[in-house]
Amino acid sequence: MSASQELEKAATSYALEAVRLDKQGAKGMAVTMYQKAIQTLLNLAQLYPNYGLNKVYIQRAMAYQERIRMLQGVSSPNEPQQENAEDRPFEPATQSSDTNKDKKGSFEELVLREKPNVKWGQVVGLEQAKKAIKQAIVYPVQRPDLFPLGWPRGILLFGPPGCGKTLLAAAVATEIDASFLSVDAASIMSKWLGEAERNVAELFTTTRKIANDGRPAIVFIDELDSLIGTHSNEVGGEVRVRNQFLKEMDGIIDKGKKIHVYVIGATNKPWDLDWPFVRRFQKRILVPLPDYNARLQMYKLFTTQVTLSPDMDLYGLSRMSEGFSGSDIRDSVQSVHLKVIGEFFESGKAKDKLAQPRSMSMNDFKEMLETRKPSVTLDMVASYNKWFEAFKAL
Repeated sequence: MSASQELEKAATSYALEAVRLDKQGAKGMAVTMYQKAIQTLLNLAQLYPNYGLNKVYIQRAMAYQERIRMLQGVSSPNEPQQENAEDRPFEPATQSSDTNKDKKGSFEELVLREKPNVKWGQVVGLEQAKKAIKQAIVYPVQRPDLFPLGWPRGILLFGPPGCGKTLLAAAVATEIDASFLSVDAASIMSKWLGEAERNVAELFTTTRKIANDGRPAIVFIDELDSLIGTHSNEVGGEVRVRNQFLKEMDGIIDKGKKIHVYVIGATNKPWDLDWPFVRRFQKRILVPLPDYNARLQMYKLFTTQVTLSPDMDLYGLSRMSEGFSGSDIRDSVQSVHLKVIGEFFESGKAKDKLAQPRSMSMNDFKEMLETRKPSVTLDMVASYNKWFEAFKAL
């Protein structure tokens, strides 16, 4: 057993004993065990300073410290303890007696269920990616009878940041009128250590229930590499979450099942993903930087609500901004607009409610391009293309 696993096991043991003593009303002994659990968690965080679960460890330590304060200054010896509190290593008896409600609450905090309202037309360019997603998701939903061999349920979108991965996932959800559950992979490690794998299980249980009720369900996991990436230093909690995710993915990609549950994962670091997980995403799609035509359409889209001068040449600007991502293009238009608005306020003309700022000129954009560079380097682009050539599955 590694040092990290030993520390985690010790923290679990101390916390379990603290909860047991707490429930029995043995305040002094409970405080001692809580203190040992705190010290062990802090040692674990110090041992692995770059580990993703450190936040969880610190939060648990803070929760135990708060419980110690309550035991020492607020609780009375005769205060009734929670009769149905569970002996969970990182869920002390200070929480609500309705443990199912608490678990539900922690899960709900992780999942965004807002229905997206993104149309295909708002996804500029990315024709290859859109075609692959339509074949994998849209067509099977429209005519499942035409797919006797089943259909892909794991879709991996990878590529430089700011190029439309989230937009693609939202657009396909709108297209098929699916329930859209968006999860930040970094937050799946919830504030309760030991709850993370339960959150993963509940996420998939929820989506399967939605699908069984007759509506497609899409789970969108952003920053997928932080959940199922390879790590040099792993402790038991993370291993359990990864195994749970693997088990759930195997459950939904079973070709004998005809349910419409889809997992769309997005990552800027596909090379950090573990191969057992990569192969469970049957579609692996590169979402690249926009080409000239896509940049032109984006500049047209992002300048619809601002005033351009007659000398503005969006065609020339699109050529000059090669290498810009979609978010770079949006930010560049915003940067020029802020400059023009700033000049307007500094001139004092803004005091006149009828006055308007000047139009944005081509020269404004040229000046902007001298001070703003692409957020994606050529080396990064080469890395994405290399990984795509090795693992692409369209």
